Amino acid sequence: MAVSIDTVYQRVMAFANKEQRGYITPQQFNLFATQAQIEIFEQYFYDINQWSRTPGNDTQYSDMLNMLEEKIGLFETKITSASVSNGIWNYTSIPSIYKIGSVHTTNLANQKIEVQEVNNNEWYNIQAAPLTRPTRNQPVYVNRYNGLHIYPGAITAIDVSYMQKPTSPSWGYVVVHNKTLYNDNTSIDFQLHASEESELVYRILAYAGISIEKPQVVQVASQALASQIQQEKQ
Repeated sequence: MAVSIDTVYQRVMAFANKEQRGYITPQQFNLFATQAQIEIFEQYFYDINQWSRTPGNDTQYSDMLNMLEEKIGLFETKITSASVSNGIWNYTSIPSIYKIGSVHTTNLANQKIEVQEVNNNEWYNIQAAPLTRPTRNQPVYVNRYNGLHIYPGAITAIDVSYMQKPTSPSWGYVVVHNKTLYNDNTSIDFQLHASEESELVYRILAYAGISIEKPQVVQVASQALASQIQQEKQ
């Protein structure tokens, strides 16, 4: 379940300016909202790395690693039979790709096998020795600026799982009698897990406080955010 952009907007505005409106424009809010969402999204990867080294527990709803994987699972997607041309799968035309996951292809026996990722240094060493050169049964790929370079070059199609970037949120509005009113038809909700609503409010509020030069707003938001993060990491 996504987080409502209007719910977050109303909470931010209520905190930032209890009685008056207009200090934070919709354009500013949308910029802050996009920044807050990408910060939370990118933090998932660091947190998973941290919690994967910590013993979990058997409680269904409180294991942090399971919770993080549930949150980040919203962004996992897959492309099947992606065309490989001249040994390259050019994914640069897919701007939503954030991180490549697993890559699979089929061998000569039509069996699904995983294509292993190697870096440039490893590739130079692998292809230099006949016994380690990639084959249809032991393919590899190197992730370069212009796409995935697949070896051996005879491979023409791959299946790719990847993590996609969240779509930028937007609080859509119409102006009626010089007042901005929420427009659901042009709005884009946050794509984050519903449990991130409070953190989104705190992060956006901190940016808003800087923008409207209200240090007390920044302080309140920063303290609330720090308290929530500390609670989650205990």
